[in-house]
Amino acid sequence: MLKLRLKKTGRKRSPSYRLVIMEHTTRRDGRPIEEVGFYNPITKESSFNHKKIVSWLKVGVQPTPTVFNLLKNEGIIQL
Repeated sequence: MLKLRLKKTGRKRSPSYRLVIMEHTTRRDGRPIEEVGFYNPITKESSFNHKKIVSWLKVGVQPTPTVFNLLKNEGIIQL
């Protein structure tokens, strides 16, 4: 099962995350299928590739709860 989830990058106590498509059994910092965005929780900076995210969601990729909230706040997913 493919998941849309966060991959941790950055230094200790200074995290930043990449939004990636991965197999659900892959470790957190493992090799992704595709990178579709970026999120920095400290500066609240985010950058998402809307077209790629929507196309992956149509194929059946499931976002994690944290990613779902990020996409909802960004306006990519509407309830």
